[in-house]
Amino acid sequence: MIDINALAKPILDLLASFGSGVLPAGGPSDSLRSTSTSVDQIHQMGRASINGVNNAWDGVAADAVTAKALRVQTSAATISDRGNDMAGVVNQAAAQVETGQKELTGIAQSFIDKTVAIGPALGTPAGMSLAVGTAIDHLGQAVNTVGKVRSELDTQTASMSELTPPPPTPPPAAMPVAAAAAPQAISMASGALGSVGSMASGLMGSSANQTSTASIASPAGTSSTTGTKTDTGTGVKLTLPDGSTVTAPNEKAATAVRAALGTVGTPYVWGGNSPGSGLDCSGMTKYAYGEAGVDIPRLAAEQDGGSQVSPGDVMPGDLAVWDGHVAMVIGNGQLVEAGDPVQVSSIRTENSGMNFHGFYRPTE
Repeated sequence: MIDINALAKPILDLLASFGSGVLPAGGPSDSLRSTSTSVDQIHQMGRASINGVNNAWDGVAADAVTAKALRVQTSAATISDRGNDMAGVVNQAAAQVETGQKELTGIAQSFIDKTVAIGPALGTPAGMSLAVGTAIDHLGQAVNTVGKVRSELDTQTASMSELTPPPPTPPPAAMPVAAAAAPQAISMASGALGSVGSMASGLMGSSANQTSTASIASPAGTSSTTGTKTDTGTGVKLTLPDGSTVTAPNEKAATAVRAALGTVGTPYVWGGNSPGSGLDCSGMTKYAYGEAGVDIPRLAAEQDGGSQVSPGDVMPGDLAVWDGHVAMVIGNGQLVEAGDPVQVSSIRTENSGMNFHGFYRPTE
């Protein structure tokens, strides 16, 4: 009589070595989302601090503080998004392992059912041949399942590898209390994300150990676009020339930013309207928004239409308007303006003693 247990052992060993895919409470995914929530709170504190400073302090120094604080805001939002994206990767990997485990359980049960159905014939040469063939067939199914899950995990761990590197930490600078604390907190959060990222890689790598018949190797490493937070949870992500990722409030604002950045290097020409030959400040912003299908006035001082926004709430596409000058915010504490030539500068409210009207969002 053939030993059914011996035939089933390779499949059962493979099943026993395969992880369940069930994530524990407080595990990698929960830790990542908790970190992102903490960073979001820092982001909100930073907004309030930036607005407070601008209400109480004017001048070049205040503008420098605001620009640096807004760059910290961009880093905080990027880290938060990265944490949530990593949690999503962990959950997807766990679900794939869980599905594989269920498939292996079904394969093992199918083998047992079919060999039991052979009954007394197992003692005959034909019955033994049938049992061995059934075992080989089911073991092949099990190995295919392991290979499929391994391929899926390779994809997920490639995503984790791309998400793990933390964004650059802004240099220390004098800034509002909450914003001043943000770089250190962001650095701590970056370390936490890296640590939890290792935990997630471990989870995926340990979903199956080597056996005599098959294994799931620990993956070595999906591309994901990460971006900055918006207050509404909606928006259009942009990658700036400095490599930072920011979010415009809507597609029109994003299109205007892209168009404005496309004019960088254009010579300053008073009254200029063409990015091919020359632009002045209001000519550049009118051209950029024209590319987005938004018609704004030609004169700088008249481009304060739409809704006014506070310094802590500025987003890409917002206009900084003075009596005789206008510039477009592009995010990460920067704006693009028609100097000589059109160039990217740090965000500010001071401009040669001109009266500053404020920041305005033409698309609202």
